Order: sequence, then C-alpha cells, then structure tokens
Amino acid sequence: MEYRGISQGVIVGSLNHYAKRRLPGLNRRKSIGDASNCLSMTSLTSIPSEDDQKYLLEEIDRLLPFQRGVTSCKLLFGLLRTAIFLKASPSCVSNLERRIGMQLDKASLEDLLIPNVSDSVETLYDVECVQRIVDHFLSMDQETGGASPGIGEDGQMLASPSLMPITMVAKLIDGYLAEVAPDMNLKLPKFRSLAAAIPDYARPIDDGLYRAIDIYLKAHPYLPESDKEELCRVMDCQKLSLEACTHAAQNERLPLRVILQVLFFEQLQLRSSIAECLMISEPLDGGGGFSRQLGGLPVSGEHLRGAGWPLAARENQTLREGMDSMKQRVSELEKECFAMKEDIERLGRSRSAGKSRFPFALAAKPHVCGTKDKEAAPESSKSETSKSKAAAATRSDDKLAVVKGGAAAAGDGGPQLKHRKHKTSLSAC
Repeated sequence: MEYRGISQGVIVGSLNHYAKRRLPGLNRRKSIGDASNCLSMTSLTSIPSEDDQKYLLEEIDRLLPFQRGVTSCKLLFGLLRTAIFLKASPSCVSNLERRIGMQLDKASLEDLLIPNVSDSVETLYDVECVQRIVDHFLSMDQETGGASPGIGEDGQMLASPSLMPITMVAKLIDGYLAEVAPDMNLKLPKFRSLAAAIPDYARPIDDGLYRAIDIYLKAHPYLPESDKEELCRVMDCQKLSLEACTHAAQNERLPLRVILQVLFFEQLQLRSSIAECLMISEPLDGGGGFSRQLGGLPVSGEHLRGAGWPLAARENQTLREGMDSMKQRVSELEKECFAMKEDIERLGRSRSAGKSRFPFALAAKPHVCGTKDKEAAPESSKSETSKSKAAAATRSDDKLAVVKGGAAAAGDGGPQLKHRKHKTSLSAC
C-alpha cells in the first residue's frame, strides 16, 4: 500500500479498525456504550483464539510505521496491554514500547496505568514497563538534540522549545509516581529509579515529585532513616514553591536534614520575593513612560497599561503602603537604638567623673576579706598582745626589784632608799 502511494494515516486507520474488530482486549478500557458497540461488531464474527490474537497482534506491530505522531498513543497503549496479556514475543512488546517512547509527551496518566499480569505479581501496576518507555523517550530526546538547556551569563537556564516535551513527560511521570506510591509492594529501588530517570532541568518545579515522595513515605512508615534520606536526594528543595516549603517544614515524615534544607531555602525565597517587591514598587524612571523590572526582565509601563493595568496599579499601591509602614517601623527602631546608646554613654561618663573626684578613695579599693586576710588578722593581733605582755612584764620586774631593794636597804638608812625611789621614778617617766 505504501508502494502505491497510500498515506500512512490511512494505513494506520485501517489497522486500527481491524484491530478493534479482531482483538477484544483493546475494548476493555472503553466506556460502556463503545464497548457494547464493539462487542456487537465482534459477535457477528467469531472471536479468534489467543494464539490467533497473538499472531494478529504481532503482524499489526510489524505493519505499523515507526514515525512519530502517526499512530495515536491510545492505540499503542491498547496494543501494548494486549501484548502483555497475551504474552506476545519480546520483540513485539519492545517495538510497541519504543513507539510509545517516541511520543510519550502526548500520553495521559490513564494510559500509563498498565496492570501487572506477570506470574510473580509484586505490584499492582507494571512499573518496569513504564521505566523502559521513559528510557526510550530520553534516548530519543538526546538523539534529537533536546538534551539540556543553555546557561545564560547570569547563571540562569535559558528556555528552549525542545524543553516542552520533556517537561510534559516529567509532569506525567510525577503524577504516575503519585498513583503507584500507595502500593505497599512497590520497592524503594524501583520508585527511586523511575523518579531519578527524569533529568533535573526537566522539572522547573519539584512540587509534584515532593507530593509523590510524601505519599510513598506515608504508605511505607517503617522505612529506615537512611532510605528516606536516599529517596529525598532525588528532590531539589530549592525548586519547591512556598506552599510546598511550608508543608515540608511541618512534615514529620521527612528526615531532619531535609527539613533543615527546606527551611533554609524557604528563607532565601522569602528574601528574593521581598527584593522583587521592592524592585516592582520603585520606578526606574521618573517620567510617565517608566519601566519596571520583574524577574530580571525589563517591562515597560506602556506594556503594563493593558487589561491588567488597574489590578497591577492596586497591587503596586498596596505594596507601597506596606513598604511605607515597614520603613516607619524601621525608623522607630533606629530611634530607640540611638536613645539606648546615649543612655549607655551617659552612664559611662558619670562613672569616669566619679573616679576623678575621689582618687584616694578609689585607690584604696574596697575588697571583701578573703581567707588570707582572715589568717593575717589573728597573727597581727597576736604580735600586738605579745608586745604588750612583754612591756607589762618588764614593768613588774622593775617594781619587784624596787621592792626587794627597799627591803634589803632597810637597815642601811633612808637616803639610799630615797635615792633608788628617785631613780625608779625617773625611769618610769
């Protein structure tokens, strides 16, 4: 048919119609009305056996083109589910996964919910199949040159049109992770591997990934602390919104180290938002055609005078009022601080003046008697008492000598006694 010039869209449409009639497994996820119509169509013809369905499925896979966007994702996912259920050949399953990976950005979350029908049923959904599809998409994205964005002079990533598909895939995978996270049988390596498969630049914000990690931690409360930290390393706390940061700062399921990182980056975001508000509220030019700087990009005043100009003006007025009140409060605090400094300096000057008035009184510094002073005081008192006792002893000896001399000289005569008394009186004087 291709040789005759028939377009690929017509070929895919005919194969889709034939597959819906001959493969009943494609109609399992349709609505009741569509399923009844398909069943009525298949009832007119005999339903083929599983072997015949497997053969037809492999032939349809061989006839489908490999070009991107020719075959719809709905048809490809339906064929993939049927191939897994019928246990088709590995090459057939791999070809369908590769076709889906080429246009994964056009898929929906419902398409990715492929049930696990393997012999060893561990999880509810086939996470490994989705992992292979994501790997095919990433390899195709690298081949087409949409790998990573450029870096500007200010260090920020430059947006490019090729980022749109991988950003949509990142959002899709984050939603898929949130759906499969409550499964108790989902092991940490599988969950972490699928979350880490998406590159960092594909997620402009990590709120969806944080939600999936939080659901997984809630469903697995007995996870060790080391495993929790390993899982949270996939998430970039710097790319969380203020709402997510507020929730994460109060989340007891997160490790303590992650909570500290969230608090730190939350403070940085608050500072940057305040700085942006200041930059918006202050006009750069004094004239009527002023320009404002929003997020590092100059926006002219004429551009702002569109449909949202009144709202922007009201917001600007509110920001100015808030900034005026904040400036007034800062000035009041500065006045209070200046008054406290003056009081401290006044106290210092009064103390220095007191020292200059009483130099001698301050020279003999009052001190509390210590143990050494207490020990020195009794020694001084002892020396004084010993001196007084020695003086008293000498006086008593002199008196005793006078008495003895008087008694001995009683017979010698009165003049000698008088002479000695006169000597003792002189010595006493």
